[in-house]
Amino acid sequence: MPDMQVFDDRQTLDTALAAAVSERLQTALASRDKAYLVVSGGSTPANLFALLARTPIAWHRVVVLLADERWVPAHDKDRNERLVRESLLTQHARDAAFISLIPASVEGEADIASVSAAVAALPTFDVVLLGMGEDAHTASLFPCSAELQAGMTTHEGVLITRPASAPHTRVSLSKHRLSNTRHGMLHIVGETKKTVLQQAVESGDEMRFPVSAFTSQPGFDCWWAP
Repeated sequence: MPDMQVFDDRQTLDTALAAAVSERLQTALASRDKAYLVVSGGSTPANLFALLARTPIAWHRVVVLLADERWVPAHDKDRNERLVRESLLTQHARDAAFISLIPASVEGEADIASVSAAVAALPTFDVVLLGMGEDAHTASLFPCSAELQAGMTTHEGVLITRPASAPHTRVSLSKHRLSNTRHGMLHIVGETKKTVLQQAVESGDEMRFPVSAFTSQPGFDCWWAP
């Protein structure tokens, strides 16, 4: 089982996690020119993002990217980038740099190689924030996805996934790229997800419980509240 940071409620969890993330970013900036923060989408991190945005650190030296993205237009409500721009890249954090996982060229999926190469070339991340679904997926590494095996084994920076249980084609950072971090944090809320996490840890089968690929990683811990 990864180290578990347990909190009585989500607000207390988010406040503590925001403080821990900002502290680790500041530590990174004290010794390097830039710090690299990977975040996840979904509803769970919205309040955390708002708290981080109000934290006065040298955000102009922080590079932010997502662990995964849905292949939808930039204005779509399901686009993770939209959440990041509206909730995190505001206030103090408005000066942070952001790397999109969706190719800008009209080639679309054919141009994913350039995104993958750019992400693979980034230095070791300083903080990776991962969520988890009730099916134990994390990033867009889904147990129902035909691309899961590739996601767990490739040394590419990102890959396209097409989960059968969720809408939209997606781009996900690979296990290899996500694991290349100084600190990894699993941000999980709710009793159901706690039970799933326990099952994942006990099983260790990353093809059935993709999150277990990270629960066994040194440097990854779990932050949980009901």
